[in-house]
Amino acid sequence: MDKTELALPGFSKNDHQMQPPEDMAATNEYVGESDENVERGNWSSKTDYLLSMIGYAVGLGNVWRFPYLAYKNGGGAFLIPYIVMLALAGMPLFFLECSFGQFASLGPVAVWKAVPMLQGVGITMVLVSTFVTIYYNCIIGYSLYYLFASFQSSLPWADCFSWWGADEICSKTPKDPLCNLTLDDGYFEIVNTTWLQENNETCTNGSEIYVPHQGPSEQFWDKVVLRRTSSMDETGEIVWYLALCLLLAWIIVGIALSKGIKSSGKVVYFTATFPYLILIILLVRGATLEGAYKGIEYYIGRQSNFTKLAEAEVWKDAATQIFFSLSVAWGGLTALSSYNKFHNNSYTDAIIVCVVNCATSVFAGFAIFSILGHMAHIQDKPVSEVARSGFGLAFIAYPDALAQLPVAPLWSILFFFMLVTLGLDSQFASIETIITTLLDQFPNFLRSKRIFVTAAICLLFFLLGLVCVTQTGIYWINLIDHFCAGWGILIAAILELVGLSWIYGVNRFIKDIEMMIGEKNFLFWLWWRACWFFISPCLLAAILIWSLATFVPPTYGPVEYPVWATALGWCMIIFCIIWIPIIAIVKVVQAEGSSLCQKIIAACKSTPDWGPYLKQHRGERYENKHDSTQTAIPEMAKL
Repeated sequence: MDKTELALPGFSKNDHQMQPPEDMAATNEYVGESDENVERGNWSSKTDYLLSMIGYAVGLGNVWRFPYLAYKNGGGAFLIPYIVMLALAGMPLFFLECSFGQFASLGPVAVWKAVPMLQGVGITMVLVSTFVTIYYNCIIGYSLYYLFASFQSSLPWADCFSWWGADEICSKTPKDPLCNLTLDDGYFEIVNTTWLQENNETCTNGSEIYVPHQGPSEQFWDKVVLRRTSSMDETGEIVWYLALCLLLAWIIVGIALSKGIKSSGKVVYFTATFPYLILIILLVRGATLEGAYKGIEYYIGRQSNFTKLAEAEVWKDAATQIFFSLSVAWGGLTALSSYNKFHNNSYTDAIIVCVVNCATSVFAGFAIFSILGHMAHIQDKPVSEVARSGFGLAFIAYPDALAQLPVAPLWSILFFFMLVTLGLDSQFASIETIITTLLDQFPNFLRSKRIFVTAAICLLFFLLGLVCVTQTGIYWINLIDHFCAGWGILIAAILELVGLSWIYGVNRFIKDIEMMIGEKNFLFWLWWRACWFFISPCLLAAILIWSLATFVPPTYGPVEYPVWATALGWCMIIFCIIWIPIIAIVKVVQAEGSSLCQKIIAACKSTPDWGPYLKQHRGERYENKHDSTQTAIPEMAKL
């Protein structure tokens, strides 16, 4: 074959696709005049990209999970394992994924032309992101509902109002226990605490009867917002107002992504920065409240317990939080970075986003716990009794605390608007990951129809998400989160590190990065090489094994899941990761070679069209005598 007839990515032998036809370039509204890549488009500016990456990494977990983990694991002492795990696992993976996507200008599936046998890793990332995206927008829907409900002179969860169905166990304060008192004649009588005091009687141990109690905020969440059934076996009906909030959330996402990164890159100027303004306002307000210091002390002050560092659970919590907080191995970092210009400095981007993300987590803890401290002071309780994580913090504990502030509706509006914006910019990146994957797989057919692809995905995911706004919706959300958002991502991350460091070659990958950001000295790469090749994969493997060894069936509060639900959860995660061995087997079968070993080696070699997307950057690659021995045809250097 004539070497000039080789098919390189993005152009044919006559370079027709490298420079698209004039009519295509003229009608493609998603490509700017200054774009380096006229087919896929580039970010309009570096700021668009950085804000999108920060918005993707900084999500609800920074607000509703990290503060609780810090409080639970030794307060300020928790920052030590947190920072260590950031250096050992967070930053190395973040830098790797950003560089991987930027080098080839391809999404999380197509980019595995580097190691074709591991293309299933990219599919796993996209499938897990799909599952999580479906339920994540439901959480944004919850936040929208609370936002709308906050526009009232008195917050509906401020007290046990009969108009929304509060029942007899609803009370702002716990009810005194009753006593099963044995009288002198041998009869029993149920009396309250007041009667005991008036008659100078005491209740013997074992005779207390504790009255069921739910605070108005908790009961509002269960009875009004969720209309939750008693178990997952009772599906109930669709909660219509949550369905409308979910629809609104998908409309917002669809509009923001209608022109791809050109539109979402502008929306994040608001959604990525506004949460910081609200956090500052909440912190200033919280710090002026009586009892705020109690919350701060419990969060990171005198409760710092350095003996906790000897517990393996603390290190596991720190590694898990770093790993998921930075959104590594979800495919989004690769997808967003694929729209960078080739010589963008991915190293400085990774450092900036990682530092901002972790600083946000710490800062959010002060805003959260200052107000929880005030709540504990008002109720005369220790902070440990009001501190919660996840849904319990966002939709029960914190709303309850806000309801006790002067001008409560204002603070409630600000808080839930912050949750909406925190969720939306993470959602933008997740949907962009899925869209980018489809466009890269079917560029000729779908790239010019992006707006229809976006609308179709949003509509499909809305319909699939309706199960999460039924009366059992919270059970479904918790189930998907318990299974899909954990092991699948850990497995994908480990294989991503192994594939690029051990198979593709860590030195070869470093040369690819140096093509983009310039050459660095040996000492610069020593740390990253050690992390990519050994430290990070071993650490993530340990977390994966630990998580599997300590597996417990999912529960929602005291409600246990039926056996069929747990089995379904395992089926979901298996469906996500099964593509890794399936694609590997297919690639090996299709590879050339007379023996299995030769076929495996061939399936691990980069495809002939692997490399920078644009021809001029490929020229740089081979002019620099980059390792061409693993490409199918070394003579490509002569093109």
